[in-house]
Amino acid sequence: MNEFSILIGGKAGFGIDKSSIVIAGILNRLGYRLYVYRDYPSLIRGGHTFSIVRASKKKIAAHLDKADFILALNQDTVDFHKGQLNSAGIIIYDSDSVKSDGIGLPLGAIIKEANAPDMMRNTAIIGALCKTAGIDWQILDEVLRKSFPKDIDINLKVARRAYDSAKELTRIEKIGQKSLPLLTGNEAIGLGLIKGGLKTYIAYPMTPSSPILHFLAGVAEDFSLQVIHPESEIAVMLMATGFAYGGRKVAVGTSGGGFCLMTEGFSFSAMAELPVVVVLGQRPGPSTGLPTYSSQTELGFALNAGQGEFSRFVVAPSDAEEAYYWSQVALNVSWKFQIPSIILSDKDMGEGTYSFDLDLVKEVGEEIPSLWNGKGPYKRYLNTETGVSPLAFVPRKDAVIKINSYEHDESGLTIEDPALTIGMQDKRLRKTKYIAEYIEKYDAVKIYGKDAGTAILCWGSTKGPVLEAAEGMNLKIIQVAALSPFPLSRFKEALKGVKRLIAVENNATGQLVSLVNRYGFNVDASILKYDGRPFSAEELASRLKEVIR
Repeated sequence: MNEFSILIGGKAGFGIDKSSIVIAGILNRLGYRLYVYRDYPSLIRGGHTFSIVRASKKKIAAHLDKADFILALNQDTVDFHKGQLNSAGIIIYDSDSVKSDGIGLPLGAIIKEANAPDMMRNTAIIGALCKTAGIDWQILDEVLRKSFPKDIDINLKVARRAYDSAKELTRIEKIGQKSLPLLTGNEAIGLGLIKGGLKTYIAYPMTPSSPILHFLAGVAEDFSLQVIHPESEIAVMLMATGFAYGGRKVAVGTSGGGFCLMTEGFSFSAMAELPVVVVLGQRPGPSTGLPTYSSQTELGFALNAGQGEFSRFVVAPSDAEEAYYWSQVALNVSWKFQIPSIILSDKDMGEGTYSFDLDLVKEVGEEIPSLWNGKGPYKRYLNTETGVSPLAFVPRKDAVIKINSYEHDESGLTIEDPALTIGMQDKRLRKTKYIAEYIEKYDAVKIYGKDAGTAILCWGSTKGPVLEAAEGMNLKIIQVAALSPFPLSRFKEALKGVKRLIAVENNATGQLVSLVNRYGFNVDASILKYDGRPFSAEELASRLKEVIR
């Protein structure tokens, strides 16, 4: 088997997410490239949750609807997903609580016999999967030891009992590829920020960006990070501006509802020219919406958030490698131009797990900001050709470092004079031109597929399913990563020879379409999905065929 998917399901609280990562770790040892899709309700316990672990010889960033194995820890998993089973697929289920065709094992009895916690049914069913799929016990043993160091003996006992009780029906062979690290998009964002020089991360937990807070807190000592969880999103943003004032590279994380509370502070960071990076994890709204599902509905919000007019950098990575890459770039842009930046993520990109290939990531390098040379009176907002003023940080001898949320002069003193107001506003907006020139060296627009008359336009996490759905079709794929400033020249170049442009987005209104329309480009058709779930590769292929025929 060179390409296959494993769906594991049960109630929230059954450890489905952990189980999927263990399964991915096993397949990673065999040399496969992985993508893990997670689907769960906003409940701590109860409800139905499942994960799809997809393995392939090639790099992937999308899930398939069809599964080759279904691991059912409850009846809902069979009832909801049996129709997704491939014709030669296998259901492995807990015969103590599930009625189904396939391979049933009395997981409850195995757990009772081993005097193990009930949650270890997931360890047992993984053991049964490995035997059924012809995976050697030694590989399972190694992965379990790494995954459950505290309770390893009892986990091994349960897994071995289930492994011995099952029967080999097929064989997933090792393939000749090296194993790659498995990272979620959120972990890749965190590591990219660290590589870019992050010193402080501040967040109030909010799905789907909360895992960044947890991840960075776990590695804080290793990288000399400050990781702070304040009392509210308002406090998060205001603390971040304070750290930036003190010269520490800072980032914050939130979702749409939290960013609503941050917008006044976000606007303050623009007026005070304090560099702050915001990780904005999208989920469906309005309001609380679907808090544990995904969307691409905050592009318009990110482009326009905050009162007044000011320069900002907005970027939307599509997978783990891009998350790592663009997080570094976002820090560089913020500190080079003293502006706020937004890394626009979503639940599927952030919480999806990928095989991470560092060899695919271009070197970025940490940008050194423009610093004051110490000569003459210090002017925090010196009006320069690029709009970027020399930085100094407190405490600095012979420098009064005054920041201001009011309109101000070059020294930071409040003003209301019309001519000075125009001059300072022009100074801040002038940065946009230079930011646009600066990001030309990065992959602001990427082209895939063939040089064809029909092109698919995408952004963010839709790139993965688009690349797969377009296989075998005579199509060009255009991915826009940097969204503000809009990479106009790169986009024009990408459209050469294109006669028909089709957009793919996870929203109801076509927000990228609205953006490109603003620059005079016409989109001929849109394929939109807004039920909180991402496109599967098969679903999108079907919808593409309907549009392009």
